[in-house]
Amino acid sequence: CHDISINVFCCLPAYGCGLPTFPPIVSRVVGGDNVRQNSWPWQASLQYKSGSNFYHTCGATLISSQWVLTAAHCISSYTYTVYLGKHSLDTNNESGSIAITPEKIIVHEDWDSYRILNDIALIKLSTPVKFTDSIMPACLPNSGEILPDGAPCYITGWGRLWTGGPIADVLQQALLPVVGHSTCTRYDWWGSMVTNNMICAGGDGELAGCNEDSGGPLNCRNTDGSWDVHGVVSFGSTMSCNYYKKPTVFTRVSAYISWINNVSGN
Repeated sequence: CHDISINVFCCLPAYGCGLPTFPPIVSRVVGGDNVRQNSWPWQASLQYKSGSNFYHTCGATLISSQWVLTAAHCISSYTYTVYLGKHSLDTNNESGSIAITPEKIIVHEDWDSYRILNDIALIKLSTPVKFTDSIMPACLPNSGEILPDGAPCYITGWGRLWTGGPIADVLQQALLPVVGHSTCTRYDWWGSMVTNNMICAGGDGELAGCNEDSGGPLNCRNTDGSWDVHGVVSFGSTMSCNYYKKPTVFTRVSAYISWINNVSGN
């Protein structure tokens, strides 16, 4: 900075949305794997209090300095903390990681737990976070945007590594191509359970979201290299996490942009 009187911020890094300092290592290869550290800096771990400790229960997505997006079904009467900048759940005092208590939690007013409709919630953090290399927000998609069949998106989370197995210690990522609505609503796929406000992804019988991935993001890259959170992990097959023709189902974020803006005051 040669003239701090003109712009005192000109030497500070500028953090936008959806552009990690350390981009994720992604390819079209199908396979879940440990992520590159800090490559999904909007990924959050929602943890509930039991006794004197907190335990991971759901994923979540940082979408601004004070708001986190998750699933309605993740929220109950527990006391929660949101962990940001986490890589390994088993590592205490992880460098670049912080824990923030919620100021309030807003579950969608039309959340229907029986039919799994409007499975979305927002968490307002008690204090705004400072964006860093390990903590920054994802971008939101345009209102009403529909992804094409086969769009290469990635699920991230610490959910169970296989049906009935342990949750992951290190954050995982997996390529889950989008399944078009006309396919996903076929009788031998999800049928009428899937509405226009949902996105299906996966369904190959190999890769899927699993328990405790719930609430986390479906990350889809824009042509400019930035990442949008297009989905919130909602539900999967009760038969197994990676059941053939039963792709992971996400709440479609682009159907809730007005709701998000109204709740968050943006």
